[in-house]
Amino acid sequence: MPLIRPFAGLRPATSRADDVLAPPYDVLNSDEARQRAEGRPWSFLHISKAEIDLPAGTDPYDPAVYAKAAENLQTMIAQGILIRDDESCYYVYRLTMGDHVQTGLVAAASVTDYDSNRIRKHEFTRPAKEDDRVRQIEALNAQTGPVLLAYRSQPDIDQLLATVTTATPEYDLKADDGVGHTFWVVRDRALIEQLSNGFDSMDALYIADGHHRSAAASRIAAALGRQPEAMSNYFLSVIFPHNQMKILDYNRAVKDLNGLSAGQLLEKVAMAFDVREEQGAYAPAQPGEFGMYLQGRWHRLVIHPDLVPEDPVARLDVSLLASHLLEPVLGISDPRRDPRIDFIGGIRGLGELEKRVDSGEMAVAFSMYPTSMDDLMAVADANEVMPPKSTWFEPKLADGLISHVLDDDR
Repeated sequence: MPLIRPFAGLRPATSRADDVLAPPYDVLNSDEARQRAEGRPWSFLHISKAEIDLPAGTDPYDPAVYAKAAENLQTMIAQGILIRDDESCYYVYRLTMGDHVQTGLVAAASVTDYDSNRIRKHEFTRPAKEDDRVRQIEALNAQTGPVLLAYRSQPDIDQLLATVTTATPEYDLKADDGVGHTFWVVRDRALIEQLSNGFDSMDALYIADGHHRSAAASRIAAALGRQPEAMSNYFLSVIFPHNQMKILDYNRAVKDLNGLSAGQLLEKVAMAFDVREEQGAYAPAQPGEFGMYLQGRWHRLVIHPDLVPEDPVARLDVSLLASHLLEPVLGISDPRRDPRIDFIGGIRGLGELEKRVDSGEMAVAFSMYPTSMDDLMAVADANEVMPPKSTWFEPKLADGLISHVLDDDR
């Protein structure tokens, strides 16, 4: 079976795309989604966060939420807000954030290849979040949140995608956060075949974001008997060349110093790091460097080179900080569950770290150098798992621009 295939997408009518465009379902809580959708009856949030149309306080996992999402989806189809292409297509999706531009292919990706690890993972999943995606897909008979995938950049494939973007786009939108979302439909059968063959020659694809969505797709395919040709054996994805993707820093803050004074903390940190005070906010310039904000002062930390191993997981900056500072000095042995640590996406800037510490909410904060795509792929290739909160991808894919219907017979 092919690694990817075209599909007949369910997407907004051209004149309605701006009304439908919504942030990803997992970046907003229910209250935020309710506010964002106010006065926007066709926002995709009415499908991806359907609890906003039920009484305040409704559990997002309540069966009524999935039923409401299905009802809202059918209403949007009936009203002509969402339309279904009458043939299988590929789609090209460009994200623009400031000077950063990335252009990828929207395709249905093979569950079989996910199960065999040709589509490679780097994170554990949580059963409750998997269950949520399974219920959502079953209720809608569609996958509405695309999985963010990467391929090792290949000039011929990159050029094919770039060629598509010389045509007039189907949608050219700018979201509230200033990110541009531009979208083309690929109907040319020869080009579709070129793209299919080009991707099928690849050794692997890599999940960047969307582990729960892909795991849910696998569960649904298994429940339906894993019929190779069925659309339920494929999941909605957007696939970008790895060298166009942008990973921001994913910073850390800790509530207390584990019984240490600031001076004692600095002494212990110096056992594994070179420590130098900086005059202002410090963003690490390369791997192995960290910023530490403590009592109103920034310090530059550099890990001792002999402490950096060859293992693809242990050598990650997030692992080095955990192994040589967070656990032995601050007593954070399980960052996934310890309530003393918090994680702050780099999109918020270093000022957010200063704010959290200066307010007294946190005692110390650490700025990180972003994990690279090469590191992510090395971990996935080794069939290993990254520590929690290792990557923060920006810009985010929108919800609502394309959905993947599973079963035309329903």
